[in-house]
Amino acid sequence: MKKTPILSLGSLALLAWCEAQGERAFRARQIARWIFERRASQFDEMTDLPRELRAALDAEFCVFGSSVETARVTADDTQKLLVRLADGHAVECVLMADRSRRTVCVSTQVGCGMGCVFCASGLDGVVRNLESYEIVEQFVLARNLLAPDERLTHAVIMGMGEPLANLDNLLAALDRVCRPDGLGLGQRHVTISTVGLPPRIRQLADAGKNYHLAVSLHAPNDELRNLLVPPNAKIGIAAVLDAADYFAERTGRQVTFEYVLLRDANDSAVQARQLAALIGARKVHVNLIPYNPVADLPYRTPRAERVHEFAATLRRAGLSVKVRKTKGRKIDAACGQLRLHDRGRQRNTTPSFATELVALPLTPNP
Repeated sequence: MKKTPILSLGSLALLAWCEAQGERAFRARQIARWIFERRASQFDEMTDLPRELRAALDAEFCVFGSSVETARVTADDTQKLLVRLADGHAVECVLMADRSRRTVCVSTQVGCGMGCVFCASGLDGVVRNLESYEIVEQFVLARNLLAPDERLTHAVIMGMGEPLANLDNLLAALDRVCRPDGLGLGQRHVTISTVGLPPRIRQLADAGKNYHLAVSLHAPNDELRNLLVPPNAKIGIAAVLDAADYFAERTGRQVTFEYVLLRDANDSAVQARQLAALIGARKVHVNLIPYNPVADLPYRTPRAERVHEFAATLRRAGLSVKVRKTKGRKIDAACGQLRLHDRGRQRNTTPSFATELVALPLTPNP
């Protein structure tokens, strides 16, 4: 008999199941504590539960429906996890160490339907949304790889998939991991990234949470963004910026604009000035991301001097700017490198936008 992942039950459903076994309500809290605090992966490890209850749990449930199939590690302590889901599909997530920080980057979909032409995650399109418990399991499985005295301190929802396309399941998952009886992760330490889906940005703003929002802009005008981020053709930068402004006003949280720098495509001094003019006087942060190479795609990492010049131009315009430090590139764990693994079972085509972008007349550096 196929067993049900225990985390697919909400707190109330687990409580009802325990009561149906003739157990008191505190047993449900004990089970959750074993998973979220004590890192149990089998019900037999939950030694303060009655033997009969452990047997009943094991007969019907499994602790995790997902499993870490592989974990690749770099010298900077970045780990890329291939997480195999119960239905056989796989997603990737990344665990990063930086001084006292322990950050997990999680996925929200199998694949991605946004089609950003420089990103590996969308090469084969989207297969399905992850269920909320599958998102929670990524957090817990990654945390379980940390030393016993370590905990997750931050989370970035920047793995495979467009998070706002699966917002309801994502919010349910974050509610669980941020609760004191979950992983106790602070809402202010969670950043949700999006290519910019205005109705969903507004929904997130109205959710009453303290999560950060990062909007993947990648271009200073609609002509170029339509090629880099295909959904923009039906949305437009103006609508994305308007929704980001609503988020900032509604939540009081500063928005981050992410900008992947592609050599000779969107990294000129002219484009930097256009970006500064586009953002204007908004109190935002700009995160510049030098492109991380992806097999099958024609784009290249920008030259270091071009990155420096681009950042300096934005700073002279009064913007807060940071150039993201690359972590995990050697194991394809850096930004934009996460991808489907069983690609033979999926459509394998490089988006046609790639050819069009390469042929796009670019504004040269003065």
